[in-house]
Amino acid sequence: QVQLVESGGGLVQAGGSLRLSCVASGDIRSTNSMGWYHQAPGKQRELVADITTDGRINYKDSVEGRFTISRDNAKNTLYLEMNNLKPENTAKYCCDADGIIAGVTPFETWGRGTQVTVSS
Repeated sequence: QVQLVESGGGLVQAGGSLRLSCVASGDIRSTNSMGWYHQAPGKQRELVADITTDGRINYKDSVEGRFTISRDNAKNTLYLEMNNLKPENTAKYCCDADGIIAGVTPFETWGRGTQVTVSS
């Protein structure tokens, strides 16, 4: 079983910065793609950014240039550096990962999320 635990959310003023972390634990043999999603109240969950094991990155248009996704494969940890935050970035941020556990069994799992609130 794989668990993802996010941290780093909080309340910040517009223009401020936060760094989110997501640690994957369990009998993980390898991870493929890891990503950050956000969901604001009353809205659908959306991809913010994702990154593959070999470093290919994809960003949502509205965050490119302000957010930076990175990962430490040795630590099974995903990061999201968020700069110049705007009130519209307020949402719960969840991480997602897929890969292989205990041999050849594939997995995909989600964390419970961390709340980011940006005040104007």
